[in-house]
Amino acid sequence: MSQVDYADVQGLVRFGYGQMTSASYALVRVKNINAAKGWLRSAPVTTAVGQRPPPKTAMNIAFTSPGLGALGVPESIIAGFSHEFRGGMGQESRARQLGDAEKNAPSNWTWGSYGREPHALVMFFAEPDQFDSFIQRSRDQYWNDAFEEITALGTSNLDGDEPFGFADGISQPQIDWEQQVERPCTQLGYTNVVALGEFLLGYRNEYGKITDRPLLEADAGTAGLLNAEDVPAKKDLARNGTYLVMRQLEQDVRGFWKFLYDQAGGNFADAEQLGAEMVGRTRAGEPLVPIQTEAIPGTDPRSVPQNQFTYESDPVAARCPFGAHVRRTNPRNSDFPERRLSVLRKLITMLGFGPKGFYEDLTSSVRFHRILRRGREYGSKLLPEDALQPASPNESPRGLHFICLNANISRQFEFLQNAWVANTKFSGVTGESDPLLGNRESMPGCPVTGNFTIPGDGTLRRRISGLPQFVSVRGGAYFFLPSLRALRYFAGA
Repeated sequence: MSQVDYADVQGLVRFGYGQMTSASYALVRVKNINAAKGWLRSAPVTTAVGQRPPPKTAMNIAFTSPGLGALGVPESIIAGFSHEFRGGMGQESRARQLGDAEKNAPSNWTWGSYGREPHALVMFFAEPDQFDSFIQRSRDQYWNDAFEEITALGTSNLDGDEPFGFADGISQPQIDWEQQVERPCTQLGYTNVVALGEFLLGYRNEYGKITDRPLLEADAGTAGLLNAEDVPAKKDLARNGTYLVMRQLEQDVRGFWKFLYDQAGGNFADAEQLGAEMVGRTRAGEPLVPIQTEAIPGTDPRSVPQNQFTYESDPVAARCPFGAHVRRTNPRNSDFPERRLSVLRKLITMLGFGPKGFYEDLTSSVRFHRILRRGREYGSKLLPEDALQPASPNESPRGLHFICLNANISRQFEFLQNAWVANTKFSGVTGESDPLLGNRESMPGCPVTGNFTIPGDGTLRRRISGLPQFVSVRGGAYFFLPSLRALRYFAGA
């Protein structure tokens, strides 16, 4: 495989722009196709090329399927993108699959539902003293001629915490940018190193395959695009691009801490402990299972020591409940969910013989379902102690603009959301969905979804019932984050 041309990759894939603490997301619709193409041709899109010192401002751009159509991209080309991307997040059947029902239903969204879909997402990042002038320069007369703005979503800097008050952004996969690990491979242990093709289209994924994407005939119009690695005679429109998933998640911070406080009988320390068991980490970000001494590929024990663990030492979830949020979203397993397999058992399993293990039936190997998170919080900081006090009049909402990058929406984001987050039987639990993200709605065969079980270590387990809904979806969409070459192609440059 050829090396990655970082100058062709939008910077968000490689960097989180953490040093740029000010950010906003403009959701727009194309008003004038020629003006939109003209603005895109001159837009200062930031690439993934490393810079020292890092830039003070950055801009990245992504498009929905209707947005590509609004730019004049032929339907025959759009048809080459994934079914999920073309159908959109607000589609009724997809909403049911994602658990977006009742209060979370797209009909209640402020943006992203039918008739309110954006065409493009323009992401602005900057250091605080540069932010206002950067926005002003970008939204010039050409911008006003080109786009109709649906909404501008602001963000907040909560000093590394998410709105509930827990340290966030600790666990991220390490992308194999150099493509050093041969794929496909069999993992005998958990690793945090994930194939480049899981996050960037046009490269091999964990299966050793290149994800389907639109391949075009080589002609004068496609001369600026790269050739496809697997079909060299074709031009690869999606290479060095990826799919971007965005969801606006409003968090009921006061309701969360009041519920914990009431369950703890008014003992705040016990409320914090219960919150940690629901999240799977303490407020400071420490895992509930011991940090291990054995090295984990793709983790750095010096810079992120809180990421140096698996659940191997906690098979019955005595320390970290099976249903905890971080255990659901990253089970940290390998290709062999059974614990301590013998050499003979590993060989039998690798050859495809023998009965399926209990965990194999419920939790797929995590390396096929990783996502790269790039979201930001919004709203003011509210300390847990203050959250127990009555809300002030007209209090502004708080939450997370969830953004993730993945090359296969169905196998990565949607699998994680449906099979792990919303699944009421994850790892053998019953009647409980994700304690943070669950919608608590009844479903066929599972009338109760608001439980949370804390297994005991040789003692009776504790079950908490009647969890309210703490997070509500306010909007969402699937976008394509193109390469710089593809962006020029869309702009007609």
